[in-house]
Amino acid sequence: MGNFQWILHEGKFLTTKEIRKLRRVLIKRKEIAEGKDNRVAVRDWFVIDLALSTGLRVQEMSDLKCGDVSVNDNLCYLFVNNGKGHKKRVVRFNGDFKKRFFDYLKWKQRIGEGISPGDPLIVSSNTQSHLTKMALQKVFYRSAKRAGIQGHSIHHLRHTYASHLYKASGFNLRLVQKQLGHRSIKTTEVYADVFSEDMEKALERLYV
Repeated sequence: MGNFQWILHEGKFLTTKEIRKLRRVLIKRKEIAEGKDNRVAVRDWFVIDLALSTGLRVQEMSDLKCGDVSVNDNLCYLFVNNGKGHKKRVVRFNGDFKKRFFDYLKWKQRIGEGISPGDPLIVSSNTQSHLTKMALQKVFYRSAKRAGIQGHSIHHLRHTYASHLYKASGFNLRLVQKQLGHRSIKTTEVYADVFSEDMEKALERLYV
């Protein structure tokens, strides 16, 4: 049992088609909800978008404060204060998420939620405190159900982010390791086992 190595496979991350479908369903509900002051639908949209845009662990998302996200003209990132093993790290994100983040902050302010640096980024409607890990899981399950996606958990969005980032970066394992906050590159190598540029080229040439 001590030599067992966890293996990533395609059942642990969403395809591009599934990602687009999930986003499309949530954006549509969000746009309708904004006019009806439906907090849950808007919050659900942001939770999934945050996970797909940053690859954060569930607890890391739960712990985020408004002041942990920094956006300016040149640099967009969020700061994880207490990652796995009590590690801190900076996670970069792109300009598209920056725009959506600002939209979310404006919405929070409009409905009376605090946006000061120490205020929770994702708020529970019942307790007005940080949304818990269990609640975040429920956000994913109901969102996935609406999109007709089965067999996944919210943690699979982290695998989804890492897998697609690995390919988008030109198979840059170190970049993925830094974004995910893996202490050892060997942990990140599970993505290389699934997505290998040399392997894909070799298989295409097989028996040709």
